[in-house]
Amino acid sequence: MRPGQHRASARHGCGCCHLPGLAGCGTGNIGGVTQIAPPADALVGDWISMPEVGRRLGIPLSRIKQLLHDRKLLAVQRPDGSVAVPAAFFEGNQIIKGLHGTLTLLFDCGFGEAEALRWLFTEDDSLPGTPVQAMAENRRAEVNRRAQALAF
Repeated sequence: MRPGQHRASARHGCGCCHLPGLAGCGTGNIGGVTQIAPPADALVGDWISMPEVGRRLGIPLSRIKQLLHDRKLLAVQRPDGSVAVPAAFFEGNQIIKGLHGTLTLLFDCGFGEAEALRWLFTEDDSLPGTPVQAMAENRRAEVNRRAQALAF
């Protein structure tokens, strides 16, 4: 075991070992799996399971965990206990461009995972639509300007 690495067990404190499909992450933190409330779950709409994320991206679960840890992707524990990623984060078999940068801006502004998710899926009349819709339509700069303004 490398220095700073935790033994994969239900007791290492990462909070992920009880989550379906994420047992024994071995890192102490998988970066971004938090439980959301039913209103936030409904706001997102369609979800993709972790195994489906792996199939779409053509990568193993260990690589998905790294994407979550690096905050290049955001997964949450839904009210039903499943861990999933919003379907809107994908365009075909790829993560939408700019998601990582926008997530970084939001986290740097002090947002937690649930707050970032709500912000990305809340209608913004000045865009129009939701920030995640604007990102999918290649309007990332507009979304990031609004995210940067949150810091002030």
